[in-house]
Amino acid sequence: MKKNLLLFLAAGLTFFTANSQEINDAIRYAQNNQNGTARFRAMGGAFGALGGDLSAINVNPASSAVFSNNQISTTLSNFSTKNNSNYFETNTSKRDNSFDVNQAGGVFVFRNNNLNSKWKKFSISINYENTNNFDNKINSFGTNPKNNISNYFLSYANANPSRNQLGIPLGVITDNNYFQLNYADQQAYLGYYGFLINPLNENDNSNTIYTSNVPAGGNYYQENSIISTGYNGKLSFNAATSYRDKIYIGLTLNSHFTNYKKNNLFYEENDNANTNIVDLVSTSFENEITTYGSGFSFQLGAIAKITNEVRLGLSYESPTWYSLNDEVRQNLVSRVFNYTNNTNPNISSENPDSNDVVIYDTYKLRTPGKLTGSLAYVFNKKGLISFDYSFKDYSNTEYSIERDSRNEFVNSDISNQLTSASEFRIGGEYKIKTLSLRAGYRFEQSPYKNARTIGDLNSYSGGLGYNFGTWKLDLAYTYAERNSQQNFFSQGFKDSAKINTVNNNLSMTLAFEL
Repeated sequence: MKKNLLLFLAAGLTFFTANSQEINDAIRYAQNNQNGTARFRAMGGAFGALGGDLSAINVNPASSAVFSNNQISTTLSNFSTKNNSNYFETNTSKRDNSFDVNQAGGVFVFRNNNLNSKWKKFSISINYENTNNFDNKINSFGTNPKNNISNYFLSYANANPSRNQLGIPLGVITDNNYFQLNYADQQAYLGYYGFLINPLNENDNSNTIYTSNVPAGGNYYQENSIISTGYNGKLSFNAATSYRDKIYIGLTLNSHFTNYKKNNLFYEENDNANTNIVDLVSTSFENEITTYGSGFSFQLGAIAKITNEVRLGLSYESPTWYSLNDEVRQNLVSRVFNYTNNTNPNISSENPDSNDVVIYDTYKLRTPGKLTGSLAYVFNKKGLISFDYSFKDYSNTEYSIERDSRNEFVNSDISNQLTSASEFRIGGEYKIKTLSLRAGYRFEQSPYKNARTIGDLNSYSGGLGYNFGTWKLDLAYTYAERNSQQNFFSQGFKDSAKINTVNNNLSMTLAFEL
């Protein structure tokens, strides 16, 4: 072979390559978990026509003007996530558990002392929330009857095998010009020097067609492990006013910031019989990405008190305009048997430790906006029932990255694969003197046209609160479940694991009136 086998036997292979943004990355920032105060969570987040809660401001900015007094609150939550995976009829489970102060803020109400004015009060608030907790662990393993990891690298190599960005064959590329390649050609190069693919005719320098170097026969044992950490936070600055205590109008400006890290380790081995002099028996492919950045969005909203019992709400949340950076590391190790000079030697490639990463150009991501309509009915201060309906078109999600023409195709994929989705939230509360009993339900449609990719979400919640006078204590429990299909790779290797994700969350909020 033209590749220097000693390179792998002595030192392994580590490359640092550009990461290509994908639909799943966009969905991660386009969707939000239902976080917030314990009262908000216990009632399923159905607060668009109610207000009077710091997390309700995230649904409808007019909510702060409903407060009668100044208030500050903070919320501590426990996030427990269990992922049940099924990959070719092999079942595995993995659980992750974390604690987080996911909400803290305050609202300040200023009353108009002019009795002749119809504008009765003005409020301002500042509130922080973790809109997403990215801590998660997923393990999948099983025996694949036909497909192997080489198909991922072949999909890049055979897409344009003889005319990559440098216009030279993979076998001629060196370390000096490797970083001049785009992402697709880097993956092809990585598979070639990782011993996973070969040119069909090794004596043909044009390398027009590549084939798999993995022994044929199927029944490839495969493991895929994903560990992610991080958060998506939002700091909100809100102002609202009340007209005759009948109509409430508000505006919120949001500053978003995120830090996300995901380590994806794929392992494959086979024991297929073959006559190859150099036999590839296992591969370990690691991808690690860290994404960080910030964004901006705004919200407009109004609440109308039609009667003392009936209230209507309408709010608009703009797209979030993110500015993001990626730090990426890829690591490939191939293990081979070499029968050239010995009847049965075992020669392994050792991968050296490395902490080097590559930081890539800042890129832009625009998530879709959201429109919410709300209805609430209040029973003489004894109880209430509330309903929210939200609409979001995920196909409007868009990347904007300079000097990367491939993202034109990513945006086209987003438009073709994603769709609009509705969300329903219903919540109720009943008061027994100073004790409040609460319950809620939330349903969110899949953002994908093919709902098997990410399924619908169903969430049930409940909780209670106690009013001590100048301070309140609220507790909430939330159960949420969603099914999805996890593709191990973006192309070429299309087999996926079926994932059932169950979230069990506990929240406690302390609120103080000032």
